[in-house]
Amino acid sequence: MATEDIQISDTAEAAEADSLSAAATRTYPVAPGHRVNVRSGPGTQYSVVRTLPEGASVPIYCQRPGELVSGPYGTTSLWDCIANAQYVSDAYVKTGSDGYVAPSCS
Repeated sequence: MATEDIQISDTAEAAEADSLSAAATRTYPVAPGHRVNVRSGPGTQYSVVRTLPEGASVPIYCQRPGELVSGPYGTTSLWDCIANAQYVSDAYVKTGSDGYVAPSCS
């Protein structure tokens, strides 16, 4: 029975990894005509780590509250984590929602 338990656990972990991978492969377009600063944290006081070119699309791995920002898609305090310690304001990303479309960052 211990062997079956391990196989079930391995299968569940594989399914969860596939689900996370699928979520990570979905990308969202950045507002047309905008080059968007990617910051090291959820606010404009954080350093710019790179700038997204016009027409870019980004994955959203998780989201967290931060500084209130106004942009083409409204005013929000929601920030999207697009890579390890790389955030963009959700006000510049077309997610089709005013709320969370990814898990909350831990």
